[in-house]
Amino acid sequence: MASRVMAPPAPGTPFLLRNVYLKTLRDHRHGLLGWSIGMGLVVLLESLIWPSFRDMQDLDKLFEQYPDYMQRLFDVSAMTSGLGFINAELFTLLLPALFLVYAIGRGARLVAGEEEEGTLDVLLVTPLSSRRILLQKALALTTSVLALGVALYVVTLGCSLAIGMGIGPWEAFSGCLAMVLLGTEFGLLALGVGAATGRRALAVALPAALAVAAYVLYVAGLLVAGVDPWQHASPLEQALASGPLGGGLPLDFLWLLLGCVVVTLATLPTLDRRDIAAPG
Repeated sequence: MASRVMAPPAPGTPFLLRNVYLKTLRDHRHGLLGWSIGMGLVVLLESLIWPSFRDMQDLDKLFEQYPDYMQRLFDVSAMTSGLGFINAELFTLLLPALFLVYAIGRGARLVAGEEEEGTLDVLLVTPLSSRRILLQKALALTTSVLALGVALYVVTLGCSLAIGMGIGPWEAFSGCLAMVLLGTEFGLLALGVGAATGRRALAVALPAALAVAAYVLYVAGLLVAGVDPWQHASPLEQALASGPLGGGLPLDFLWLLLGCVVVTLATLPTLDRRDIAAPG
């Protein structure tokens, strides 16, 4: 078990550096800003395509030629509206993948990354218990993903208003909330795996593999009748099935929220069970 030295912070230590939650947010602020700008550019570029796409002739006839599985997977028939276009182009596949990459990467760095860099033991000799440290890191991760979701909401709504895509505040909210809940659940899982093993590569690989498996289950449920009863177990289905843009607040979101709570509670005691050696 890691050594616990109940020492007060040194006089003059900035408040941000004495609070794990605020310090974690401070350490990740540049990455979050970069991700927000990059995601905003993706939404902007895709939105700029909409006017020329909208003016294409015989769109309905074109979409009727799409295979049935494409119709069900991307709701192709709805792409004649701005909401349906952005839903199919971004919120059904690309944005969920980006949120998963961001959240899993951040979650893996929060504990396993610090342990591999030799800074975790320094953190563990603060007056905070290991459970409180993990809880604050989980809250910081959730806040980061939520901030990314807010950035997505602002740029989605802004592009809709500027280009006339017809995506309202409530419709954008439901889509962005789905991305936040999905990313948070897998990001917290990466945090938990990292805290339990101290191996950053495993903290990335295991949640990523589970996310791929969840997507395969989601797609298989759309295409194969025999898999349909199991499809609801997929977090991807829980996040995307209602739209996600314009899908309101489906009860499926509660499953994602419950998953976040369960993973966090399972993570809290993990550091207590491990012997974390001092760096060097």
